[in-house]
Formats: sequence, C-alpha cells, structure tokens
Amino acid sequence: MNRPSTIAVAMSGGVDSSTVAALLAQSGAAVVGLTLQLWDQTRLAGKHGIPEAPKAGRCCSLDDVYDARRVAEHLGIPYYVVNQEERFEQDVVRPFVDEYLAGRTPIPCSLCNNHLKFDQLLKTARSIGAERIATGHYAINEYDPARGRWILKRPADRAKDQTYFLFGLTQDQLAHTLFPLGNLTKPEVRTAARDRGLSLAEKPDSQEICFIPGGDYKQFLSAYLEEQGRPMPDSAGELVTSSGEVLGHHDGITGFTVGQRKGLGVASPTPLYVLQIDPASHRVSVGADAELATRELRAGRLNWISIPVLTAPTRVQIKIRHRHEPAWATLEPDPASPCDSVRATFDEPQRAVTPGQSAVFYDGDEVLGGGWIR
Repeated sequence: MNRPSTIAVAMSGGVDSSTVAALLAQSGAAVVGLTLQLWDQTRLAGKHGIPEAPKAGRCCSLDDVYDARRVAEHLGIPYYVVNQEERFEQDVVRPFVDEYLAGRTPIPCSLCNNHLKFDQLLKTARSIGAERIATGHYAINEYDPARGRWILKRPADRAKDQTYFLFGLTQDQLAHTLFPLGNLTKPEVRTAARDRGLSLAEKPDSQEICFIPGGDYKQFLSAYLEEQGRPMPDSAGELVTSSGEVLGHHDGITGFTVGQRKGLGVASPTPLYVLQIDPASHRVSVGADAELATRELRAGRLNWISIPVLTAPTRVQIKIRHRHEPAWATLEPDPASPCDSVRATFDEPQRAVTPGQSAVFYDGDEVLGGGWIR
C-alpha cells in the first residue's frame, strides 16, 4: 500500500486554517501542522502609547498558537511552532518602516506571504518530509497544461478573496501549495468546522496587522526606531495645495498617506485630502476629493503568474487595494523600463492610487500578476 504524501498545513489558529487541517486529515492525508512564530507581541509594549497587553483580534498572537495547538491535538496530528522572528523582522518589519519613512504606504501582508508564509514555510515543510503545503487562504490554484503554468484564480467567496495578497507567489510555490477553501464560502467553512468538532468554529477573523497594536502605525514607528537606536528623521515641511499655495506646516511625512482626510492640521471650508507626498522636499500636497482621481499608474518589482512576461498592451482589470473593485485598464510595458515595470491607463479615473501599495492584474478570474505602485 502506498503511503499518503505528507502535507504541511500552515495553522494560524483561526477557523480557516484549522478547517483546512481537519478536511485534509479526514481525507486520509498525512497532515502536519506548522505555525510560524513571527513577532513577539510584548516586545514594544508600554512604549509611545503601545498597549501593555496584546489586543484580541490580531493574527499570530500567543492565543493563536494555543488555539492551533489545541486543534492539532483534537485532530491527532503532529504540530510544530517554527520561529521565524528574525526573518520576519528583516523582510517585513524593516521594509515597512523604511517605506513609511520614505513617504510611501506599505502593505506588509503581501511581503509576509512572499517571504514567510510560502517561501520559508515551504522550505520548512520540505525539511520535515512534506511534499506540499496547504493554507486557509481563499483562492484557487490550478495547473494549465496548455500553457504549462500554474494559475491563481479568484475564489467562490468573492467577499473573502485573498488573491490580492498572493500575487508574488512563484510557479514553484504554486506547484506545491493547496488552497482547499477556494470553492467554499465563509459560512460553509464555519459549518465544516462545527461539523468536525472544532471549538473555534465561531472565532472572529483577525483584523489588524500583527505587529501594529490598535492599528496606530505612528506609535509603532516611534517605538521601533527608539528601540533600534535610530532617531525619527526630521521630515517636517509644508502643506500645500496642488498649485503650490502654502496652507500650513506639518511635523513629518510619516503622518500622512494618500487619500487621508483626518489629522491634516489645517482648517478649510471644504474637506481636504492628501494628494501627494514628496519625500525629497517634505511637501505634502492636499486638495479636494476630485483631485485624487487619476487614470494612470506605474508599477515595478513585478511578478507574473499566468503569463511569463508582458510583451504587448493587454486589457486587464486592476485592483489597487484589497477592497478595491477591479477596474478596467490597458496594461503595457513601461517604455522607460520595459522589463522591470508596467504602465496602466484606466478606462475611468481611480481614486487614491497610492505609492507603496500593490497593483494586481486580473484576466477575468485569473491573476496575471502584479507589482508595487510607484
């Protein structure tokens, strides 16, 4: 009798990954649970207003590790916690800090997927004899023999679609990854969890960035830089209109992101929004909501999935934020750097195209690829 291949399940302590482990174990697969320990939740507690006690609702907490271990015991599968704190800080936290200091708005979840949850997880899985990994992401992964490529597709539950955060996956990673929840809705997943006796079937989804308590990234920047012995750079400057009129002054560009309305520090008879951040001059441009609309973007640091490379103008839909409805655009190689970047022209102007965020390109349900907005 052939032994079933071993599958390492990335167990975050939430209902999704726990249900994946239960479904695979029930199918007869040899399942091993792995949890990545990424960040010490108490590390910066008490500094610059950061809460002393970690708040519920954050992923990768000690409570999540406990929950994942309890599920593994319930299922009777081996379970291990893998410490990846050093790599997480190197590949996710430091780039997050540097991006904000440079006046951009980073998206750490995509970096974490690219560098930790798939790259390092797959290496760890292979080291314990697992041929594949499985995660609780809502996405579909299929091989297309005609193209000879693995294809990433949007899931059945569009409200839970996580393909935006997965655009950086390589062909090798996709070839060795399972997304068992791709054809299920969230209510169906909770029902499956209840049917299999999982105690966390009703556990709420995590909503916060795991290393940013309360979502206050400015508190985190101050506390982290102080811990590292790095001074907060002096990036104070002028608040100006799009025509260059000076409206006031600000304490630093790290306090702003494109599209922001609150906390601008200037009075105006009409609402003002951040239009642009210039890290060189420290100028922050503000204006009316209508001025946030643009028909163009450029993106670099590209990764292609369903095609090997973009060689000609192509009609696509583009998401510029996780909750953004994909918008029709024409995508083409950037003449200034055709191998390394692309230029997109939207059919209709899009609001708050933000440097540092991801732009993910879709052909129907398929993810063509994506890059980082410049």
